[in-house]
Amino acid sequence: MNKLFLSFLAILFSISAFSQIEKYPVFKDCDSVGISELAACFRNQVKSALLAEFKIPENLKKDYFKATVNIIFLVDASGNFKVIYVNSPYIELKEEIERVFATLPTITPAKYNNHAIEMQFVFPLKIPLEDNAEEVITEKGVLAEVLKPKEDVIVDKPKTTLFPEHKSELNIPFTHPMYNAYDAYLNNAENSHTAVKPYLYNEVSEYVDLDALKNKLITPKSTWFGRKLLNEHMAYVQGKDFWFTINPMVDLQLGKDSEGVKTYNNTRAIQVNGSIGKTLSFSTSFYESQGRFATYVNDYAESIKPSGGNPAIIPGRGIAKPFQEDAYDYPVAEAYISYTPSNHFNFQFGRGKNFIGDGYRSLFLSDVASPYPYFKISTNFWKIKYTNFFMWMQDVRPELTVDGAYKQKYMAMHYLDWNVTKKFNLGLFETVIWDDANNRGFDINYVNPLIFYSAVEFATGSRAGNTTLGLSLKYKMKAITLYSQFLLDDFRVGEMTKSNGWWGNKFGVQLGAKYYNAFHVENLFLQAEFNAVRPYTFSHDELNLNFGHNNQPLAHLWGANFREAVGILNYTKNRWFVNTKIVIGKKGFDFADGTDTFSYGGDVFADNDNRGSDYGNKIGQGNTANVFIGDMQLGYLVNPATNLKLFGGVTYRKFDPIAPAKGFLASNSTWISFGLKTDVFNWYFDF
Repeated sequence: MNKLFLSFLAILFSISAFSQIEKYPVFKDCDSVGISELAACFRNQVKSALLAEFKIPENLKKDYFKATVNIIFLVDASGNFKVIYVNSPYIELKEEIERVFATLPTITPAKYNNHAIEMQFVFPLKIPLEDNAEEVITEKGVLAEVLKPKEDVIVDKPKTTLFPEHKSELNIPFTHPMYNAYDAYLNNAENSHTAVKPYLYNEVSEYVDLDALKNKLITPKSTWFGRKLLNEHMAYVQGKDFWFTINPMVDLQLGKDSEGVKTYNNTRAIQVNGSIGKTLSFSTSFYESQGRFATYVNDYAESIKPSGGNPAIIPGRGIAKPFQEDAYDYPVAEAYISYTPSNHFNFQFGRGKNFIGDGYRSLFLSDVASPYPYFKISTNFWKIKYTNFFMWMQDVRPELTVDGAYKQKYMAMHYLDWNVTKKFNLGLFETVIWDDANNRGFDINYVNPLIFYSAVEFATGSRAGNTTLGLSLKYKMKAITLYSQFLLDDFRVGEMTKSNGWWGNKFGVQLGAKYYNAFHVENLFLQAEFNAVRPYTFSHDELNLNFGHNNQPLAHLWGANFREAVGILNYTKNRWFVNTKIVIGKKGFDFADGTDTFSYGGDVFADNDNRGSDYGNKIGQGNTANVFIGDMQLGYLVNPATNLKLFGGVTYRKFDPIAPAKGFLASNSTWISFGLKTDVFNWYFDF
């Protein structure tokens, strides 16, 4: 595998080097110069034109303003100039720069493989203006002003080599801190939808200038290695009607927990993204990983191991093979095709994960389980976004495994997201789970994207499936968003009104708030969230009809029979970031010491007919455990194109059940780790 990986990297670097063939934009006065001199001539013309026209605003003169202002601009494929970003708090300065650039003539655009393209530049404008002047003698003996191509000042690359995905139908990799930053913009938009994740680049770009956000993070470099390491995709190939990028990805971590376990993760990956035409995009990723985690993570991973002899399932990733004496080898493959035939529809088929909700957790569908095959239809019209999922799951427990083959099950799900007003949003959720009972296969009844699943379940045999319903509400203010979810698995009105703890009243509640640019501090994000799920929710008396996949819950990471409070703080400054999280909760587990074999409703895979009592059930019953988790991560964004990050973090976890629980022993542990990772998915260690 390592030889194959190195060979692929060699090919990748060759493609990347080949893809750098380009030609600068050409002013009329530069028509006669050679190709090798076009760059200097272009810079000279831009600088001369700006200095001749630019007038320093009066308020800058009064403030005795002195600084270097970096101007990010581009020359588009038609030869027109456009200012993208000016790093200055003075609005008057930005307006003057935009005015001056508007006076520049239309020129011959840059060429890339003989195609006209957009090309991007950073121009450092020094104020006072006289600090910009520098006279030198050119090779032709002509006295001229030039802009020195210093490595730490100039960056000039075709815009398409930086972030071509921004105009595509690709998914934006779902990580909570990144999406919280996008939501600050989306929730201020009049008709945006934020519940179904991951988002598509093209739908977010309607409300967020993605190029501008990343351009602000560019570290100017003129060398190939500097640009690739700090700013760009490793390789980019473009044709008339297609493009694709190739990126190596890593997740390299070292650490140690307070129980003496030396932890590590060694992930090497390759990701290929691209588009064919304007409507079809694709992505494929392959991860080769070995790792050993904190003791409590290893214990949980082994407690959910699959039938067949493999030692563990790595939470959120997949089935693991043994590696050395006490570590795991867990390969993961993800891919999808995204097709958008019109402004109203997107179709996506792939293997990956999805999320429904505005919270850190979700009671509808979360991304805490392993990847799975899915087909998704997204429909946008008026004030509505309507999403249909068709998914294929599996149960890997020994009691459902036959001749080494895992038991399959199917899910159909739909979510209606309606912007009732500019501030108020309502969501309606429904899902059904069924398996191949009586050779039923993938039931054609559920393929209808508009049908009411509960009615179909009743018509085809009420024991042949498991349906759940949900309602979400969101209210948007300028800087604060309030959100909620209500999940209904089963209930009986008469028992509900008696408040007697009937086991069949199975439901969950989420309440939360997000505060963007909190206390007027730019890029400071705060979030508070409460979740509670009653015992036996998401479970079923038919073993394969639970709301789970690969021995992991599909909704909340904790399953059921719990309540928790979550507090989150994220802050970014340029490329630096800090993410902190506190989780406080109570959960009821089953007993694993053999003295009590009842199910108390916390394990979604347990048979809910094996309950201790029909009445008197309450959250936290059974083997009660109090949980406290504190997590902090500090880091630096190395490359905004790939989301490559350097980080260091510490996780403190206190867990004290009454007695041992399956996969969860009493512990009071601290886990310190640091590393380098391409941050493209969520790791969840807060259980």
